[in-house]
Amino acid sequence: MKAICERVIGTLCRELLDRILILGERHLPLVLREYLIHYNGHRPCQSRHQRPPDSETQPVRDGAELRSVPRKPVVTGMISEYRHAG
Repeated sequence: MKAICERVIGTLCRELLDRILILGERHLPLVLREYLIHYNGHRPCQSRHQRPPDSETQPVRDGAELRSVPRKPVVTGMISEYRHAG
């Protein structure tokens, strides 16, 4: 269990906390909540063939139907999510 906790803490530090200034105790849960939504709903996972962990709720798209991929900044603009617009 210690290894899993260390990996989660390392991921949070590298991808979020090293890049953003936390302004107080009320700001931290807001940033972590937004990152959690991104992490589970949009981040590609290699073991799932680049599908996000929450991919059961998202439709499977064919590459031929894609026309544009708009960008949406999340977590105060530190991370970008890309969605299929087709």
